[in-house]
Amino acid sequence: MTTDQIMLFGILVVLFGLLVWGRFRYDLVAFVALMVTVMAGLIAPEDAFHGFGHPAVVIIALVLIVSRGLMNSGAVEMIARYVTRPDRALPVHIGIMAVVGAVLSAIINNVAALALLMSLDMDAARKAKRAVSLTLMPLSFGTILGGMITLIGTPPNIVIAQYRQDVLGAPYSMFDFAPVGIAVATAGIAYVAFLGWRLIPERADTISLEGDAGLYVAEARVKEGSKSIGQSVGELYPVADDNDVSILGLARQGKRLPGFSQAREIREGDFLVLEGDPKQIEAFMGAAELDVIGTEDQGGLMGKSLSLVEAIVPEESSVVGRTMLGLRLIQRHGVTLLGLSRQGRRFRERVGHLPIKAGDLLLLIGPDKNIAAASQWLGVLPLENRRLEVMQRTKAFLAISIFAAAIALSVMGITSLAISLGLCVVAYLLLGIISGRDFYALIEWKVIVLLACLIPVAGALEETGGSELIAGQIVNLTENLPAWGVLMVLMIITMTLSDFLNNVATALIAAPIGVSVANSIGASPDPFLMGVAVAASCAFLTPIGHKNNTIIMGPGNYRFGDYWRMGLMLEVIVIVVAVPMIAWVWPF
Repeated sequence: MTTDQIMLFGILVVLFGLLVWGRFRYDLVAFVALMVTVMAGLIAPEDAFHGFGHPAVVIIALVLIVSRGLMNSGAVEMIARYVTRPDRALPVHIGIMAVVGAVLSAIINNVAALALLMSLDMDAARKAKRAVSLTLMPLSFGTILGGMITLIGTPPNIVIAQYRQDVLGAPYSMFDFAPVGIAVATAGIAYVAFLGWRLIPERADTISLEGDAGLYVAEARVKEGSKSIGQSVGELYPVADDNDVSILGLARQGKRLPGFSQAREIREGDFLVLEGDPKQIEAFMGAAELDVIGTEDQGGLMGKSLSLVEAIVPEESSVVGRTMLGLRLIQRHGVTLLGLSRQGRRFRERVGHLPIKAGDLLLLIGPDKNIAAASQWLGVLPLENRRLEVMQRTKAFLAISIFAAAIALSVMGITSLAISLGLCVVAYLLLGIISGRDFYALIEWKVIVLLACLIPVAGALEETGGSELIAGQIVNLTENLPAWGVLMVLMIITMTLSDFLNNVATALIAAPIGVSVANSIGASPDPFLMGVAVAASCAFLTPIGHKNNTIIMGPGNYRFGDYWRMGLMLEVIVIVVAVPMIAWVWPF
């Protein structure tokens, strides 16, 4: 092992350790790793930032914008609104939702597909009076499986396609992933629909088996002239019961008073701490003449045209770890946090003082025109069928046609996928389907920086001979196995990494190793690249391997150990189905 290899492996070990630990933002960790690698002389300074111009980076950014355009036009809504019925048998409901999720994920970003469908799934659970924990995880897994079907469905496919162009001179096309992806998705969805969901613990959640549509802990201000002034908290209990709201306590002068404060007299400027469904909380606030937090100096929001929006906090959101009070959201965007839901928990802290966590559900209130900007600024994902945003439904077929034309340009080889998606974005901008703000706000910059920084690091792994060294160890470990056996071992290693690392990082590191393994045994690189693409996307054992798994953790009241119960067998099924399919479609 050379000195350069030792230094690079040391950097990678620290990089992986920090990414798994999750204490620091993964994009900053990747940027530091890039700088350290440059200073160590393993990457030339002039090559340090070439990753930011890599086609994979551009395509991932454009896919996110196009996905939002399809959702804004109502094109996705046309499909989604017909898929739920509360009277369906649970396996049938899970199967239909997973199939629709997989189809949408093949067309748009799989995170966007989940954000749209999970609100429908939560509504169905409320109406059927069942735990949403039984259905959210199958839905998340279905969207992850569907992303493997096309080039744009998931970032690892884009990374692998562009890497193939670098090493073999031509990228994978839009539907090169489809034969293997469809087979794996079909087998995986059949498993989660008929067996996998039975392995998930049935646990009380933010929907609750009692039929509540998502319980939030919220705070409402006693405004000037309110009829609640002078009454005791206990005297408001009948009004609260009529609106299916629980009064948890009273806050005064910035502090939560001890207990339920049943006998305390309500004063102007006090805050009532409430628990209930968003619509029920709103109804109770009207009946008790209460106002919204953060409006004391804004003239009150309740006199304006408002929207109540439920939004999920994804792992990469800028609001994670911060409080709404510190963000000054009302001053910046005219929107405020009404309530918060975290796995059905009640809090002693004031809602505005709570550090936000990934997976939390936020209940935002404000004028229609301000909600979208505030959500984008916070980096949260609104639940689509719980927001009052007016979609441009008359442009749905036009948006679909433009997207289909862009894909056709790429498939027919007239232009590259990056250019065709760019033209699609231009058309959406000109038609007003997306705004100028969307062009920047919808891009997941953390993922972009992560990918752009790790591309040169992955290149250094090849140039120093590190990939060949790791590949040699894998070949030695599997020297008595046939080529398909070597592929299986590579996929298991890649899949294990993906359960704990970002899937883009996993694909970047595993792709050159796969090519080196193929060269070492005299096989075609294609089956090994396909194996890496499939394995890097399949993170089913933990809530941190894929952002969809993180998003459902709060609403489903899942625990870290719940994922492997259904995910372990699913990963086995993926290996069992994918290996022979890859060998058949992409011969060794």
